[in-house]
Amino acid sequence: MTSAALRSGAWKLLEMVTTPLLPSDYLDLVSPLRSGADLRGRIEAVRPETGDAATIVIRPGRGWRGHTAGQYLRVGVDVDGRRLWRAYSITSPTNRRDGRVTITVKAVPGGKVSNHLVRRTKPGTLVQLDQATGDFVLPEAKPAKVLYLTAGSGITPVMGMLRDTEFDDAVMVHCAPQPQDVIFRDELHGLVADEKLRLIEVHTDTDGRLDLSRLDELVPDWTERETWACGPAGLLDAAEDLWREHGVQERLHTERFRPGTVVAGDGGEVTFGATGRTADADGATPLLDVGEEAGVLMPSGCRMGICFGCVTPLTAGAVRDLRTGEITEAEPGVLIQTCVSAAAGACTIER
Repeated sequence: MTSAALRSGAWKLLEMVTTPLLPSDYLDLVSPLRSGADLRGRIEAVRPETGDAATIVIRPGRGWRGHTAGQYLRVGVDVDGRRLWRAYSITSPTNRRDGRVTITVKAVPGGKVSNHLVRRTKPGTLVQLDQATGDFVLPEAKPAKVLYLTAGSGITPVMGMLRDTEFDDAVMVHCAPQPQDVIFRDELHGLVADEKLRLIEVHTDTDGRLDLSRLDELVPDWTERETWACGPAGLLDAAEDLWREHGVQERLHTERFRPGTVVAGDGGEVTFGATGRTADADGATPLLDVGEEAGVLMPSGCRMGICFGCVTPLTAGAVRDLRTGEITEAEPGVLIQTCVSAAAGACTIER
């Protein structure tokens, strides 16, 4: 008998012994960050940055493939018995020697996950991870001059860039209510002291909201700079209009965080984005069945969550996994299985 056959037989025997669990379930308890396991991370430190923001240091499992500066990752956190997913920008450099990654989270009013991470999470906590993603990144060929235009927590992806890549001529315009609200302020001022950055802080409580018409005064050569902007939608909308008016829109790169907070419920109106059809759904019927009943073409396979033949993008709202109760909220690039997902409030899927 070959060694492969012996291993297969031993594994089947283990499956019989551990039923209804699998041997891998027990391995996950002993070595949750092992190769072959679902990608997880262990939180090793929570470091306050401001009164409502903290940097979370995570040791990722062996399946982690690394990231590019400016990208984000989705983190699955168990809060009050439910697993909730959020996306956070990676603030650590790509070449961190200890292999850890950091996200910097600002607690927002009503934000279940952000408040949990900033105020309640302890070192040793395990979280689920997705691989890093996102195209808000620096080019391979370094531009001669750069401008970072940020506000609030929009500074987080840019901080990952600053820590990763040094430029000969870099300017940052950052907006925050007061000086103590500027995340990474000490580190930013250290870069200024080392002449690696020119920093312009706009404190909106005293200075008022930034009027981008002041850029000619603050950064006279802004049209010549490759610009990365991240912050509230109003700031980014104004920036896109201004760069377009000056014919330099190709030099502006923006990152938009998902606005608002999704309130998950039981059932709701399901919109099928590709067809424009809608249907009312309860919180127990798979979206696959809801779509078929509404006359929408819904690819599927096993209807048991195994074959992934029904995977489709979730573009708005939230769904609940009928097997685990886990809530998944719409984020760029999020895919769901319609055969095992039910509406958790109004939602939109691309069908």
